Amino acid sequence: MNGERYLLDTNAVIALLRGHGPLATRLREAQWVGISILSQIEFLAFPDLSEDDKLYFARFLERVEVVGLERTQVQLIQRIIEVRRVHRLRLPDAIIVATALHSSATLVTGDQRLLTLAGVPVVALT
Repeated sequence: MNGERYLLDTNAVIALLRGHGPLATRLREAQWVGISILSQIEFLAFPDLSEDDKLYFARFLERVEVVGLERTQVQLIQRIIEVRRVHRLRLPDAIIVATALHSSATLVTGDQRLLTLAGVPVVALT
C-alpha cells in the first residue's frame, strides 16, 4: 500500500469496470478507495444495464467504500454547498468533488472541467 486515498468519479468507475489497467494498478496499491453514493446511483441508472453489469458492479461495491449523504453530515453538506458556489458546478459534480475533499482523497476523473479545479487534488483518468 502506498497510503494514497482515492475517490472515483462515475466515469472512473466505468473505466475500471471495463478493464482500465493503469487505474487498476494504482488502486491496488491504495490505502483507501471510495465512491460517492451519487456514483452508485448514476451507474445503476444507466439505461440498458445488463444483469451481468449489475452483478459485476455489486462485486466492485464489496471492495470499495460507498460514502453516503445523510442530513446529519453537516460538514459534508457545507462542503458541497461551498464547492458548488465557488466552482459553479452542477450539483452532482459538486457532491462528488466535496465527497473527495471531505474524505481527504484524490479525485480520479476523466471530466475535463473537474481536472482544472483549484484546490482539489485530482488525478486524470488516462
